[in-house]
Amino acid sequence: MTDFAYSSLLPLGADTTDYRLVTDEGVDVVSGPGGRKFLTVEPEILTQLTAEAMHDIAHYLRPAHLTQLRAILDDPLSSANDRFVALDLLRNANIAAGGVLPMCQDTGTAIVMGKRGRHVLTDGADEAAIARGVYEAYTKLNLRYSQLAPLTVWEERNTGTNLPAQIELYAEDPDGHADAYKFLFMAKGGGSANKSYLYQETKALLNPASFIRFLDEKLRLIGTSACPPYHLAIVIGGTSAEHALKTAKLASAKYLDNLPGEGSMLAHGFRDVELEAEVLELTRSFGIGAQFGGRYFCHDVRVIRLPRHGASCPVAIAVSCSADRQAVAKITPSGVWLERLETDPARYLPETTDEDLTATDGDVVKVDLNQPMSAIREQLAQYPVKTRLSLTGPLVVARDIAHAKIAERLDAGEPMPQYLRDHAVYYAGPAKTPEGFASGSFGPTTAGRMDAYVEKFQAAGGSYVMLAKGNRSAQVTKACQAYGGFYLGSIGGPAARLAQDCIKRVEVLEYAELGMEAVWKIEVEDFPAFIVVDDKGNDFFAETSKPNPVLSIGRR
Repeated sequence: MTDFAYSSLLPLGADTTDYRLVTDEGVDVVSGPGGRKFLTVEPEILTQLTAEAMHDIAHYLRPAHLTQLRAILDDPLSSANDRFVALDLLRNANIAAGGVLPMCQDTGTAIVMGKRGRHVLTDGADEAAIARGVYEAYTKLNLRYSQLAPLTVWEERNTGTNLPAQIELYAEDPDGHADAYKFLFMAKGGGSANKSYLYQETKALLNPASFIRFLDEKLRLIGTSACPPYHLAIVIGGTSAEHALKTAKLASAKYLDNLPGEGSMLAHGFRDVELEAEVLELTRSFGIGAQFGGRYFCHDVRVIRLPRHGASCPVAIAVSCSADRQAVAKITPSGVWLERLETDPARYLPETTDEDLTATDGDVVKVDLNQPMSAIREQLAQYPVKTRLSLTGPLVVARDIAHAKIAERLDAGEPMPQYLRDHAVYYAGPAKTPEGFASGSFGPTTAGRMDAYVEKFQAAGGSYVMLAKGNRSAQVTKACQAYGGFYLGSIGGPAARLAQDCIKRVEVLEYAELGMEAVWKIEVEDFPAFIVVDDKGNDFFAETSKPNPVLSIGRR
C-alpha cells in the first residue's frame, strides 16, 4: 500500500493573465472567527462583471489570436485562400471592436465557470446574479437570442433573452487563494459546439502510429462548418466521458495552458507539447486550410493526457472557432478584474491590398444575382470548384425552422415558394440590427443542417444555388449533379464585416414570428463566396476528407 498523496486532476500553474480593473466597489474585507479575513462580494458585482465580460467577448479577441491571424498573412507557405480568409477575419475583428456589431451573428450560449475561495462571502444566489448579467448583456447589446425553451418534448420557443446560461460554480480556492473568486466566461456558438466529439477507444489506441492514424481520420470529420482556423483540443483519457469532453472544451479556450508538461504517479493531467506540434503538422497536410484550401486548418493544438479507468479510454476532441470568445476574470480584495482583450485590432492589419491577395487560379468572378436563376446557373457552370466569386443582388435567407416548414408544405402538395425558385438561398440568421445599419451581424450558418432538404427542394424547382459555410454530405453533391444545382461556400466568421460592407437591405418575406429564423430577402454587394459543389458532381471537400494512406508523422 502506498502512502496517501493528492493532486488536483488539472493542476494549473501560475496565472499570467493581463487584467484590467472593472471596479473596486462592491467588495470589502471583513474580520471573521479566529482572526480570518473574508472577502465580501455584493450580488450586483457578479451581475456587472458578467455583463461586462459578455460584452467584451462579443466584440474583442485576445492579442494572441490576432497575432496568429496576422502570421497567416506573413507566412509565404500560406495559400491565397488562407490569406484571403485571414485578412477578412482581421477586418471583421476591426469592425467588431467598434462595439456595435458583434464579431459573429451566432452570439452563442453563455457559459460561466466560477471557483469561489473558502473565505469569499456572497448572499448565496450567485448563479442568479450571474444569469442576470447574461440577461443584461444580451438584451441591451446587438446580440442574438438563440436559446429555445422546451414546452413539450416536441414543441419549443425562443426565450427572447438568450437565457438560460450554463453556469457552473465550484467551492475551491482558486490558485490556492482562499479570498479570491475566479471565472471563465465563454460564448459558444452552435457551429463550434457541434464539433465536439467523444470516442470510446481502448488501450490499442495508445501508441504513436495508431493514434496518428486515428486523428488523420477523425480530425477531417470536423470539416469547415465551425469556421476555421481552429484552436484544436484533444483529450486522451478521463475519469469519465463527460470529464474528457469538459476538459477538451477548457483546453480549446487555453484555460489549461499551464498544466504540467509531464505526468507522475499522482495521476494528474498534463500537456504533451511535442505531440501538439506533430498533430499541428498533420492538420496542415490535410489541404483543407482556412476553409477553402491551404495549410491553416488550425492555429494551434492542445493535447491533454488524463488518467483513466483500465477498462475505459475516452478520447475527446473540441475546437474553438474564428470567433474565439472567452475571457477570464477574478474578484480579489483589490477589486474586480477582467482579462484585457485587444481593443485596437487595426494594428494587426497589413498594408497589403486586395490585389495582392487575388487567387492564383484566376480572377474573382462577379455574379449578378438579378439575373434569372437559369442564367445564374449557366454562368456558374463555366467555372470549376474553388473559384472565388463576388455576389451582388438579391438573396433569400432561410435556415432550419423555415426549411422544415417549407418541407411540410411540399409534403402537403403545395408548390415550392416562388422566392426559392427565383433566388439563391443563404443559410443564415441575423443578430439584432443596430440603429443606422441595414443589418445586424449576418454571417453564414452551418450548411450541413439543411442537407436533408436539398434533394426534395431541388426536385420541386427551388434551392438550385445555396450559400452557407462548411462542407456538405454526398447526398447534396448527388442532388446538385441530378438537378443542376450549386453549393457556394461563404467565409465563416466575418459576420460584422458582411453586415457593414456587403448587406445593403433586409426585409422579412415570411414567418416573421420566427424572429431570426424567419425567411428574409436581402440585397448584397460584393459578397464573397467560393464554388464548393458544382452541377457536375464535383465537391471541393471530397478529396480533403480522405485519410492519408501513408503517414510520415508519428512519435519518433
